[in-house]
Amino acid sequence: MPALTREEALTRAHLLDVRQYAIDLDLTRGEDVFGSTTTIRFTTREAGDTFVEVRPHTLHRAVLDGHDLDTAALADGRLPLTGLTAGDHELRVEADMAYSRTGEGMHRFTDPADGRTYLYTMCFQTEAPRVFAAFDQPDLKAPFTVTVTAPEEWTVLGNGTARRTGDRPGRWECATTPPLSTYFVAVAAGPWHSVRTRHAGIPFGLHVRQSLAPHLDADAAELLDITRACFDRYHRIFDEPYPFDSYDQAFVPEFNAGAMENPGLVTFRDEYIHRSAVTGTQRQTRAVTIAHEMAHMWFGDLVTLRWWDDIWLNESFAEYMGYQVVADATPFTGAWTEFAIGRKAWGYDADQRPSTHPVAPEPEAVPDTDTALLNFDGISYAKGASALRQLVHWLGEKAFLAGVNDHFARHRFGNATLADFVDSLTRASGRDVHAWAGRWLRTTGVDTLTPGVTADEDARRWHLEIAHRGNRPHRVTVGPYDLAGDGSGALTPRAPLEVDLAADEDRHPLTADGPRPDLVLLNDRDLTYAKVRLDERSRRTVRHHLSALPDPLTRATAWNALRDMVRDGELPPAAYLDTARDHLPRETDNAVVSGVLGFARGELADRYLAPGRRTAALETLARTARALLANATTGEQDDEGGTRLTAVRTLVDSTTDPTELRTWWETATLPGGQPLDHELRWRLLHRLTALGAAGPDDIDAALDADPSATGTEGAARCRAALPDPEAKEAAWRDVFDEADTLSAYRLTATLQGFWHPEQRDLLRDYVPRYFAQAPALAARRGEAVAQALVRHGFPWPFTDTATLAAGERCLAAPDLTAALRRGLTDALDDLARALRVREAH
Repeated sequence: MPALTREEALTRAHLLDVRQYAIDLDLTRGEDVFGSTTTIRFTTREAGDTFVEVRPHTLHRAVLDGHDLDTAALADGRLPLTGLTAGDHELRVEADMAYSRTGEGMHRFTDPADGRTYLYTMCFQTEAPRVFAAFDQPDLKAPFTVTVTAPEEWTVLGNGTARRTGDRPGRWECATTPPLSTYFVAVAAGPWHSVRTRHAGIPFGLHVRQSLAPHLDADAAELLDITRACFDRYHRIFDEPYPFDSYDQAFVPEFNAGAMENPGLVTFRDEYIHRSAVTGTQRQTRAVTIAHEMAHMWFGDLVTLRWWDDIWLNESFAEYMGYQVVADATPFTGAWTEFAIGRKAWGYDADQRPSTHPVAPEPEAVPDTDTALLNFDGISYAKGASALRQLVHWLGEKAFLAGVNDHFARHRFGNATLADFVDSLTRASGRDVHAWAGRWLRTTGVDTLTPGVTADEDARRWHLEIAHRGNRPHRVTVGPYDLAGDGSGALTPRAPLEVDLAADEDRHPLTADGPRPDLVLLNDRDLTYAKVRLDERSRRTVRHHLSALPDPLTRATAWNALRDMVRDGELPPAAYLDTARDHLPRETDNAVVSGVLGFARGELADRYLAPGRRTAALETLARTARALLANATTGEQDDEGGTRLTAVRTLVDSTTDPTELRTWWETATLPGGQPLDHELRWRLLHRLTALGAAGPDDIDAALDADPSATGTEGAARCRAALPDPEAKEAAWRDVFDEADTLSAYRLTATLQGFWHPEQRDLLRDYVPRYFAQAPALAARRGEAVAQALVRHGFPWPFTDTATLAAGERCLAAPDLTAALRRGLTDALDDLARALRVREAH
């Protein structure tokens, strides 16, 4: 199906006013297809031609104003509508649609735990025509009435409250919605287990497949508390009440995204219903996702972007509000620490690759939907949220929220642009927000702030000169810290300094009273988006006293400075590992522990260090994990956030002695007394298989003990990890075989298990095969599989010039899909960066 171009969308929006959709779905036609009948009532402003999108398995009939259309005219998912006269029209399209196994369109899943089947839609961006005929662009909003025929024992959920009609078994009707964009239409059907309540006069519901029922029941109180707290907070800060008739949250299987903001029926990946022990940081991440999707009910659903160049209006806003509302209204008051140490790196990394783009590109830079889809990345989410956080710091929260409410009032149930939003902020604040937006949202790259610190000889004053490389204005907090004079190593903060850096100011001098601080930390509290450096004395202080910083967000900022210095070749990876070894055992915030260990294990040990230094790095990480466990066990460290579990996971992933791992497996006993639950059993078995200390019989026994969907994926991951030529070839065939029988989740699990640095000799011949076969697979199976092929399938253990050259030859091919081309561009740039870090140290 060709991508919809911006020009085509503009032309169609000028021609059409869509007044109503009636969609009738029949989910009783077997395992392969479902019935879809769509009636669209629309008005043309003048005579002209257009098209409707529909991607059927079989197109049975299309009727325009009572006249049959030639169904053979359907081509590439577009059915022409020619010779339209000005005035009212009705189009009826009858089709069978194919179920999806890749999480797009109408996804069908049969639970291996009990054989029950569940369906749900994912209509995001361009996938609605897999479910119903549509004028599929965001600015052609209309009310939707959806009716569904399903097996009698099923429950149906939709954007509007769904009720059985009573006219025949299995028949449901969803209440007609307010005007929505086509990509928000949602249906979920199956024998759901549901927990329902009401709040503020609105029905709330939580829904999972039956095999997860006990886990939802255990989590329901927390999930509903978070939902109510976020709902109430939004009603305090937004003038517009919640704009839909119900609020259902369905946790669905094999979901590609974290969640999707369908009005009235938010869908989440069901990994958010925890089967095993999780950390407080993971629970916080779930809360942020709930708040993020709820923010979309206003920013995205009530007011929708006009074209896909403005996805930041949806995602950056929801990302910012998700963290802020969770910090303000829930027990997770430290949410911004996790954003700083975990989420923000996603934006920094994306913004330094060749594929970077502005948070808000010019409309011409997003010429079609294929291009737009690539921009749902760390820039549109993490960088955009960081920009909004800096904007709020500059404007003040009161002026910012006044502008937001003005925006909602002016564009209620309509569409808007960046200019519309900035106009509202300018009216509310009296500031030149357009100039700010030009610098922050229309430019690319990360600014760098470097301190130069000196002091007078009499130690009565100290001087700071901030070198500013970049082109954005910043309001920055500078944190001065002094070491305690008693030799305890404690760091005491002085009063912070607020500094305004002009956009074109490359150096900013500042003088303050008192002796020179032992540590000068730029961007303390992490209120702007910029890489920061440390002067030499501050670097020494951080190296020896980082864990003594009194606030976890400050510690996260310091860790980020070290991370960026490693990535830019200014700090040896070994120095970062040594700092982690010395300070993480005393860290009390699990988000910081998890973020630092994740970077050290996933990037430093496996990529930035040469293969000959990897074992020593893993041993350092294992010692660090053991020290964390010792402190958590003796009570010297607050473990409410789950640091013990984070340490155990790192220990499993980093231990190189298969005998020790095998002992944990056979005794079902982990260090620190952590129970060996489902998640840890599969994690441990994966490590054992990769090291050759477990085999097919172990995998079969584990699957017998856990025959769930997660267990099935775990078994696929472990089988692919076996260091056996036949097992590797079988896994490769499963992924690349043209029968394409694997779901996107099973394919991802197989790829996750395939590549291991310990197996380089066994895997070497698969590197050229990857670059030869990935393009065809991505072309056959679409966006979700293309992303998995790069994110999990790229031959990352081979960080060498030969792999880089092979990847560049593949990238030069003219027929790569847009998703694969973007993913390979990023992966090869990351590989080249790793090689530069190795060369520097």
